Amino acid sequence: MDHVAEGDRTRGITNPELPKFPQFFTKAPDTVIAPDDWIPPHTGTTQWLDYEVELAVVIGTTGADISREDALGHVFGWTIGNDVTGRDLQRRYGQWFKGKSLDRSCPLGPWIVPADELDALNTGIRCFVNGEKRQDSNTSKMIFDVREIIHQLSIGFTLNPGDVIISGTPEGVGYAMVPPQTLKPGDVIRCEIDGIGTLTNTVQAA
Repeated sequence: MDHVAEGDRTRGITNPELPKFPQFFTKAPDTVIAPDDWIPPHTGTTQWLDYEVELAVVIGTTGADISREDALGHVFGWTIGNDVTGRDLQRRYGQWFKGKSLDRSCPLGPWIVPADELDALNTGIRCFVNGEKRQDSNTSKMIFDVREIIHQLSIGFTLNPGDVIISGTPEGVGYAMVPPQTLKPGDVIRCEIDGIGTLTNTVQAA
């Protein structure tokens, strides 16, 4: 909820309305990289490369038209995602796919925690850049929790084992800071979720 508010502030919206439904977008397969792997700076492509720590949901059981009540039964486990985004591209093209599908822009890891070993609906979530804490929140503050996200996404749409859903980020992203502090070559991004662990990646130096 706080991330929506900070984005609205950057656009001069002073009385925002929360969305009534989740917003979905895809990240292409070539975005996925491993823990400790490098993220391209994409210099010349985007001037606003940004980070977003997110809870990642790994689907374990096939399903479509999944009810909210049955949603967690389709989860294999939980991991951490960093939804690296070209903010200017996201706005330029009027949709989110281009800005969120740059090559190597989706670090995932460091492992998968089994679904029943974590209360993912109520756990701490943080992001650090070069050791500076930028994001610090709890998954309980999500506008749409994991159950609702799975329910809404699966309407008329089959989820399969191995599908990964990254679920939204807290406030504190770089482009909304005053002044903005987006990513640059050499930056080290450490994403943490309590009960899962730490995902660290570095923006490739020039």
